[in-house]
Amino acid sequence: MALSRVYWRRVSLGGAAVPLGPLFSLRLHPGRRSPAWGPPRPSRLHLSPKLDVKSIVSSLVAKTKVVNEKYNRFLEHRFPRFFVVYSAFTKGFRMLLADAKKTRRIKAFMSQKKLMFHQLSYRDMEHLRQFRRDVAKCLFLGIISIPPFANYLVFLLMYLYPRQLLIHHFWTSKQQLEFLDIYHARRKQSHQEILNCLEKAIPLISNTALQRHFTQLCTKVQNGAQPGINDLLLLKKCFSVYPLDIAHLSVPHIKALSRAVLLTPHLPSVLLRYRLNKHTTVLHHLDKALKRLGTGQLTAQEVKSACYLRGLDSTHLAEDWCRIWLEEWLQLSCSLKNAETSLLLHAVVLLSTNYSGTRH
Repeated sequence: MALSRVYWRRVSLGGAAVPLGPLFSLRLHPGRRSPAWGPPRPSRLHLSPKLDVKSIVSSLVAKTKVVNEKYNRFLEHRFPRFFVVYSAFTKGFRMLLADAKKTRRIKAFMSQKKLMFHQLSYRDMEHLRQFRRDVAKCLFLGIISIPPFANYLVFLLMYLYPRQLLIHHFWTSKQQLEFLDIYHARRKQSHQEILNCLEKAIPLISNTALQRHFTQLCTKVQNGAQPGINDLLLLKKCFSVYPLDIAHLSVPHIKALSRAVLLTPHLPSVLLRYRLNKHTTVLHHLDKALKRLGTGQLTAQEVKSACYLRGLDSTHLAEDWCRIWLEEWLQLSCSLKNAETSLLLHAVVLLSTNYSGTRH
């Protein structure tokens, strides 16, 4: 055999007989005429080091960012109008994902600590409240896009009606100011109707002194004056019993209140009362948490958002005026019991209609 001739040639030349280990091994088995060739011994080859997966991923991410920046510059120069819409959608989608992750962390914290909604901090409560409203609006879009080829129509509707169909994440800065002004103008239209309903309810109050004080309060607001916190606290008992508690308000009254707090009035009266009751309960919990935190801990945007939620036209109001008004609101809200929260609904009108600095 050729291999044996190579082997004996090396031996005849004076070299040491080197076994043929790395390639194959010879095993002799009794009862067999021919040797059995076994598996090769493990080789001592040095493999190349493994590539770093993290470095590959980071390089891909860096290249993707570069390509994305070039694409954004291309759109900004060639299609400026489309770029505004495109950038608003991309930023809004990132913000929505970030809100979803934060909501998941808050839910996990609540489950771990066995906490209720009203036991959370102010920012966590406000985040959950706003995220629930956003998800409800997104679910509506998801439902109307279920039929085949309806998603193309949905995209067109979102472009044409962004205020009605999109959440605030997908609004531009100009649209945010414009849409907030539209919403406040609509809820301001219900103020006079709410005041008229309050005047109609005055003769139904059993206490004569409270009737007289209520009449003075309504007259003050009708004449453009701002009522004080003590004026409202004197009447808090009237809003816990007939005729001004939520359970006994008339249907036109609860519809006007629904518009004043930016809830749809186009529902049965039972659902309207339930939604108003839930809204005031959540608002009361938020006020207590904000009182513990302190308004000084809020940023300027958080202060304006808190005031706007409570009925004040804060988009065009100075930050100092907003903080003063919010302190007065918290003084009123934290002085009320759970059965007297109907006063909070009407304070949306009574405290914000004639506040100094707001537009008339």
